[in-house]
Amino acid sequence: MADVIRRGIGVKFEKGSEAHVNVWAPKAKTVALELKRGGHIDLAPDNLGYFRSTTRELKAGDLYKFNIDGDHALPDPVSIHQPEGVHGHSQALDLESFPWTDTEWQNPQLKDYILYELHTGTFTEQGSFEGIAGKLDYLKELGITAIEIMPVAQFPGSRNWGYDGVFPFAVQDSYGGPEGLQRLVDTCHQKGIAVVLDVVYNHMGPEGNYLESFGPYFTTKYGTPWGKAINFDDAGCDGVREYFIENTLMWFRYFHIDALRMDAVHAIKDFSPKHILREIKEHVNEIIARTGRTHYLIVECDLNDTRFINPLEEHGFGMDAQWIDEFHHALRVSAGEERTGYYADFDGLNHLAKAYRDAYVYDGQYSPHRQKRFGVRAEDNPGQQFVVFSQNHDQVGNRMLGERTSKLVSFEMQKLMAGAVLISPYLPMLFMGEEYSESNPFQYFISHTDPELVEAVRKGRKAEFEAFHAAGEAPDPQSTTTFDNCKLQWELLGKEPHRTMHAYYKELITLRKKISAIYELNRKSIDVKLEEPLQLLMLHRWHEGSHVVCFMNFSKEVRKPLMPPLQQQWRKLLDSADTKWGGPGSDNESVSDNTTLKIQPESIIIYTNQDV
Repeated sequence: MADVIRRGIGVKFEKGSEAHVNVWAPKAKTVALELKRGGHIDLAPDNLGYFRSTTRELKAGDLYKFNIDGDHALPDPVSIHQPEGVHGHSQALDLESFPWTDTEWQNPQLKDYILYELHTGTFTEQGSFEGIAGKLDYLKELGITAIEIMPVAQFPGSRNWGYDGVFPFAVQDSYGGPEGLQRLVDTCHQKGIAVVLDVVYNHMGPEGNYLESFGPYFTTKYGTPWGKAINFDDAGCDGVREYFIENTLMWFRYFHIDALRMDAVHAIKDFSPKHILREIKEHVNEIIARTGRTHYLIVECDLNDTRFINPLEEHGFGMDAQWIDEFHHALRVSAGEERTGYYADFDGLNHLAKAYRDAYVYDGQYSPHRQKRFGVRAEDNPGQQFVVFSQNHDQVGNRMLGERTSKLVSFEMQKLMAGAVLISPYLPMLFMGEEYSESNPFQYFISHTDPELVEAVRKGRKAEFEAFHAAGEAPDPQSTTTFDNCKLQWELLGKEPHRTMHAYYKELITLRKKISAIYELNRKSIDVKLEEPLQLLMLHRWHEGSHVVCFMNFSKEVRKPLMPPLQQQWRKLLDSADTKWGGPGSDNESVSDNTTLKIQPESIIIYTNQDV
């Protein structure tokens, strides 16, 4: 097992000015490090395709490339920083020199995560890590306990979602580079906020991708929707596996990241006896044991397969949690989303009720969209293993026009959807700006330099929307206007109805933290009743003596259900229809069993037996 404390590949500095250089290039006969300021350092071949050198000629801050077989000089595949962009020189840095102040920081328990997904480039006008740091007090006051940053691995230009990264170890220069990310994480920890970083281990972007010149990083055995599959199980895969294991550990030991969100792991193809995710988890467990710091691995997975999140000792891959898109899809259809594309598999409230009960909607049934039986039951996986949301970067940005929920449903329905997420027995995640009903879109944007590639992306976007029968033209992803239109409008916080929505979200999050029947994520202590013709769903959750009963009215009519006979005295915690939340008004206060309630259209009301 590789040393989990010190980075084994790339450039690292020890003993003052001594640099250790290690590059995996099994295709090469000779490798030399060429300094931009002049001079070169020959690397000696080692076992299994590695080339190494220990030298004092390479200094922290130097720019360099690797020359393969004397033919061409290329950036370092393990580059930490690309200040000249994806085609330019790599920069040698001493990552251990950063003056951390977070020695007392303790990563919260996963069940206490209230996640806030953000994109560095559009979250603030600055579009940088420094810009994020300037909003941390706001996020803390809102009640957020963990920010989730979309990928920061170096991509072409300065405008990109981040999933086109080509240097997994390098932090995007236009965001502030590696030191900027270290400063942000340190500041987050000072303010009591955990940091989740989105990483992409299933494919690489096309522009600036020089990995194949060094070794067999890709395989033709499999394909992905986004390009060549990473070689995790074909000939020469050992160096590739070490590359991504080292990348995982780097974020934890040198950037103090608290958790990784691994993009689309269903597109990671690996039939090795030990799956790469399981091997990564084993290394992460070892670094946790050695450092005493807790780290989590959260995956996006489209397979409804509990092997990914089951513990290692149960022959699972050991991932700590997963995104659960099916909750989102069922919620969106319940709120009136058209049943096109993958939404065709979801019938609304019946499936939303199932998502509350079972996490996976499809756990063995036939899926018309997939044209096969799909999924397994997730009976013994705790609620903290599932991340739910009413919107995220994919579900907004993969719409043709990138409309947010605020543009698709009423103000009342927005409040209902927010409550549906935050009352769930799962980890809630907000997408930046939803908490004040941001109206700007979040669209797909790039800044490639290859005209043919740009045109291919444009055509690909158009083809993608054919399944949704979308009319019109998608915004030009290459245009700076498309990017600028996606920036959050922070001035809206001072205006209505955005001010009210923000206060409403803040109250919801406060209640989630305060009421044990909500924040204890016990999936066994839950009851869901559905009156489908009335579009009314009742959710009952409890923990020991604490109970909550929640009514969600997705219809456009007043509904008058009975409070269930649970032998409790009930106090109203929140009614989204209250006038203080911009609603039509609420007259439901303290009630008893079998009391007739009045649930306003498109509203959520929450009762508890607990003193608050």
